Amino acid sequence: MTFLLTLLAAIFVLGPLIALHEWGHYIVARLCGVKVLTYSIGFGPKLFGWTSKKSGIDYRISALPLGGYVKMLDEREGEVAKDEQHLAFNRQHPLKKIAIVAAGPIMNFVIAIVLFWVLFMTPSEQLATKIGQVLPDTPAAIAQLPVGDKIVAIDGHDVQTWEGINYRLAGRMGETANISVTLQSEVDKGSTKTYQAPVKEFMQGATQGKDALSSFGMIPWQPNIAPIVGDLTPDGAATRQGLKVGDRITAINDEAINDWISATRIIRDSPETLLTFSILRGDQQVELQIMPQGKKDNLGNDYGQIGAMVAQSEIVIPDEYKTTVVYGPAESLIKSFEKTEQLAVMTVSSMGKMLSGMIGLENLSGPITIAKVAKQSFDISWQMVLSTAALISLSLAVLNLLPIPVLDGGHIVYYLIELVRGKPLSEGVQMVGLNIGLLLLAGFMVLAIGNDISRLF
Repeated sequence: MTFLLTLLAAIFVLGPLIALHEWGHYIVARLCGVKVLTYSIGFGPKLFGWTSKKSGIDYRISALPLGGYVKMLDEREGEVAKDEQHLAFNRQHPLKKIAIVAAGPIMNFVIAIVLFWVLFMTPSEQLATKIGQVLPDTPAAIAQLPVGDKIVAIDGHDVQTWEGINYRLAGRMGETANISVTLQSEVDKGSTKTYQAPVKEFMQGATQGKDALSSFGMIPWQPNIAPIVGDLTPDGAATRQGLKVGDRITAINDEAINDWISATRIIRDSPETLLTFSILRGDQQVELQIMPQGKKDNLGNDYGQIGAMVAQSEIVIPDEYKTTVVYGPAESLIKSFEKTEQLAVMTVSSMGKMLSGMIGLENLSGPITIAKVAKQSFDISWQMVLSTAALISLSLAVLNLLPIPVLDGGHIVYYLIELVRGKPLSEGVQMVGLNIGLLLLAGFMVLAIGNDISRLF
């Protein structure tokens, strides 16, 4: 059942993005006077479709839902009648060819901008960007960031939400440098101060798999929930090692525990690692040795779990840690363009870091991870579904514009060369490039799917 829901979520999110990408190619081709033969969502054998009586175009849904294509009249792919040669793609001016090929990725950029625009216009109550906690032995602790101060900029870029902070930090993944954090003082509301926090191979090594905020060490406000066990799973590590309902966790590995979230963080960060729990059971002090069971989250990151749940308590967020974020239509549109640009640059930068070895190739994700993320977004909210769709659409745009033959970006390079030379490259040269592109693409797909599979086990 879970597999079916994951598949349906992926189809619901990816289907429209692929269809609109191909529609970009399709509509610009028709506007440029090129005859379209087939409009397909998916590759491989035709599942179902119809042929337009007016245009003769074969609209179809194909068996392999990993993309799609628009087939145009082209003398390189078959004989073309003389009276239709002016409709063939290969006969068009290079600028028309570039416009047709670029229209797909451009459509994905437009989708991302529109979805981000809708999200920015949706009012939301969020946690204020005040630092709730600074984790020990982290860049934030080394920089001595004061708890309670409000984060207003990262590396000189204004930030209004924790999501924005997370993206700015994630963009520094793999780097060894200083990250600047500008804070507004809690004591003197009008004053700001910029701190320099040193990072080394940020979010790699020991912190690989952790989110950017935890790796950096500054955490939003979190409720102070007493670390008292409220329930236990019968087959969990905690039950097997003697933890009981009502026990209060006072320390883990001699680190004092004052709230449940601190205990949870240590447990999650310690899969298959033996931990010493100091327990207050009534008036009695008890020590237990518990090894969190290793689990994998939806993105394949390892985490620890002992099968203990907190006692329920009412959570009240202080007013000073709450803020309502809302933008008008014009401001939302500007912010959607800014966010699209930021994430596109971060995507390209991450690819460069992978190629240079600054970050590991295990960060590359394939269709399985995309499907799981799509399913997870449906479990959270409609806003998360739109956000996930926007991010995937943006990734499709950037990936398709890479200058690799077979991809749209590679074809654009060919047509730019044709524009400069006044004639196209020979078919032999183009075929060599396409074969190299196919090998590169196949290699990336094998690596990405291999990473997806490794995250399942």
